[in-house]
Amino acid sequence: MLQSIARYTHWLHGRWPAGKPEKMPLVNPDGTTNVAGLYVVGDLTGVPLLKFSSDTGAKAVRHLANAAAFAQRKAADGVVDVAIVGGGVSGYAAALEAKKLGLSFALIEASEPFSTIANFPKAKPIYTYPSELTPDSELRFEGDVSVKERLLADLQRQAQAGGIEPLIAEVSHVQRTGPWLEAVIPDGERVRAHRVIVAIGRAGKYRQLDVPGFQSDKVANRLHDPAGYAGKRLLVVGGGDSAVEAAIATAEAGAEVTLSYRGDALHRPKAANVEQIQALHEAGKLRLALGTELAAVEPDQVQLTDRSGARHAHANDFVLAMLGREAPLDFFRRSGVAISGESTPLGWMAFGALLLFCIALYDWKGYGFLESVWRQAPWPYLTDQWLADLSGWWADQIVDRSGFLGVIATSMKGRSFYYTLLYTSLVGYFGWRRVQRRKTPYVTRQTWTLFLIQAFPLFLLPELFLPWMGYQGWFDAGAGRVIADQLFPSYISLEDLAAHHWPEWGHPRAYWHAYGFILAWPLSVWNAFSTHPMTGGPMVTWLVISFVQTFVLIPWMVLRWGKGAYCGWICSCGALAETMGDTQRHKMPHGSGWNRLNMLGQVLLALAFVMLAMRIGAWIAPESWMGQQFTWWLEGKNGAGTTVNPASWKWIVDILLGGILGVGLYFKFSGRMWCRFACPLAALMHIYARFSRFRIFAEKDKCISCNACTSVCHQGIDVMAFANKGLPMEDPQCVRCSACVQTCPTGVLRFGQIDPVTREVKVLDSLPASPVQMAERAGDGARAS
Repeated sequence: MLQSIARYTHWLHGRWPAGKPEKMPLVNPDGTTNVAGLYVVGDLTGVPLLKFSSDTGAKAVRHLANAAAFAQRKAADGVVDVAIVGGGVSGYAAALEAKKLGLSFALIEASEPFSTIANFPKAKPIYTYPSELTPDSELRFEGDVSVKERLLADLQRQAQAGGIEPLIAEVSHVQRTGPWLEAVIPDGERVRAHRVIVAIGRAGKYRQLDVPGFQSDKVANRLHDPAGYAGKRLLVVGGGDSAVEAAIATAEAGAEVTLSYRGDALHRPKAANVEQIQALHEAGKLRLALGTELAAVEPDQVQLTDRSGARHAHANDFVLAMLGREAPLDFFRRSGVAISGESTPLGWMAFGALLLFCIALYDWKGYGFLESVWRQAPWPYLTDQWLADLSGWWADQIVDRSGFLGVIATSMKGRSFYYTLLYTSLVGYFGWRRVQRRKTPYVTRQTWTLFLIQAFPLFLLPELFLPWMGYQGWFDAGAGRVIADQLFPSYISLEDLAAHHWPEWGHPRAYWHAYGFILAWPLSVWNAFSTHPMTGGPMVTWLVISFVQTFVLIPWMVLRWGKGAYCGWICSCGALAETMGDTQRHKMPHGSGWNRLNMLGQVLLALAFVMLAMRIGAWIAPESWMGQQFTWWLEGKNGAGTTVNPASWKWIVDILLGGILGVGLYFKFSGRMWCRFACPLAALMHIYARFSRFRIFAEKDKCISCNACTSVCHQGIDVMAFANKGLPMEDPQCVRCSACVQTCPTGVLRFGQIDPVTREVKVLDSLPASPVQMAERAGDGARAS
């Protein structure tokens, strides 16, 4: 049994890569941060490419120079317009741009100009791609700069020609002093500026391993000269570009090289590097030890452990631990810059306040455990009596009580009206913000599609249009009466309904069933599980509709366009996640442990089928135990409706997981926590998606392994692990949000379909989702014209 579950888990979710994005300062596309006036450029924007570093440095200067607040700055002695911390490519590009614009500036460098490049291994190959990109800066990469020495000489020449003289000092942090920012230099003069640009790159400490002997002299953290290892037995540890390039260089220099990496495959390096090291391995010039970890460093050997935990000794002379540097997060913490995945005390307080608000909101909406509290005098505006009085006051102002305004007045008696109005308003407002922020045709069309579905089928139809049609007599006789009795049955007597003796507490028919036109089973189980008030049996029409939705229409959509065709374009849960949760998507936790939690949805899906079987049994034998207990386990109420069962489907799945945690965790763990981990319909679509033709395709030659695509995936998918190999991304979690496609700085990714037989690309989406691809098309069009 356990083996079957393990195989199923692996088939559904466990087989996919599960890399984790690195913690980084949170930087907006224009370089701004949460600290007003402080910009971050270069590698720490998440794109470790020379051309992009140069580009971001220059653009940050232009952005701050064009800001209205900067134009109103007041000159002061000893205060420069902009202080630039870091003398690498992005720092010098910023300095050259500042000089071009006539701004006063100070360039502060801790060691030497372009120190990162100076510390590259001797004769290191330089990849100045994308080749078609020309940085929009004064610092250029032209001519033959294909190796470290030529690149460094060319950059130094450009810096000297520009007359840029750096201040050699180490800045500990940036702080605000009155109207200015200060670059704090311990035991030195502080540099005051109107704006500060941080361009320090990955100047943090080398990553270390907690293994015996790691601190010995035979272990080095960077490669100086590959020829120094000729004839030596060398272990290179790491799975990124630095490790792979070091292994290639030393192997070609004559070293006996073993590359150890804990993963089963090299997901992180550039495609060209992976191909080269595979060729060396196949030629017997280098040994790949994938799935191993360094366990101990000894004088004449090293110990490696494999996945089973077994140790293997290897003769060894030197170890190169190419694990990279940690981002200098302490610098940013001291400066008050927000870090991805970290919270401040104020942030935890805000999270707690939101969670408490969600508990109160969903308990109030569901007439739950705190109902006696909501009915107390201190909160009159939360009581049904207050809502009825408000509705009555409005109705008294209206001549035609059965007209559209009268319908609104009656709808205002119900709590669901206010909740749905709030929900729709949030989708609309944050959707507008999203469209303004992410200017692509894909995001625009997707966002307004989500809003219109939320506004019309999920709000206006059940709350206003259907009631108005009922009051106008559409459902009094004939076909209209038959349809309404099947879809929106009355919970009052037929005689009262015909005489228009409508209840005081709301509309005479259960128009809320219209939610089922969009919210399919088992995302919403209520239409399929409800008992018809007139017949006492199942609501057959809704059973048929639910079956067609869940087992015909949705599978067809998923097979063609992926799970995201529903989750990202139709579902109301996705509507709020893609709009209100848009700026929080980077907070979704990644990794194999979190991927295992994806199976919670499968558990709830199985429970939904169990509940369906119980529902059928209750209809067949209403006097049986199942018939008597079903409402208790579905709705959480006893026969009198006075006791709440906290273990019911309503309170565990709909209220706790879908509502309180689903919304309450938005600003801590992104907006897709419910969608990714617990939604039973999403769990069913994961199964469908394993047979889908939908993929995200990648041009691997353009992939720079920056990991930006993975870091913004709010479904926890390691997109980069597919992209840098040119493999079609087929993780069933994808909801087609387009964040990875839009964020990719080189325009690598596109949505499309694959032929299930030939495995060739069959169709690619024509709706643009990548700004880079949009710019390339515009350029091609301009050249063609």
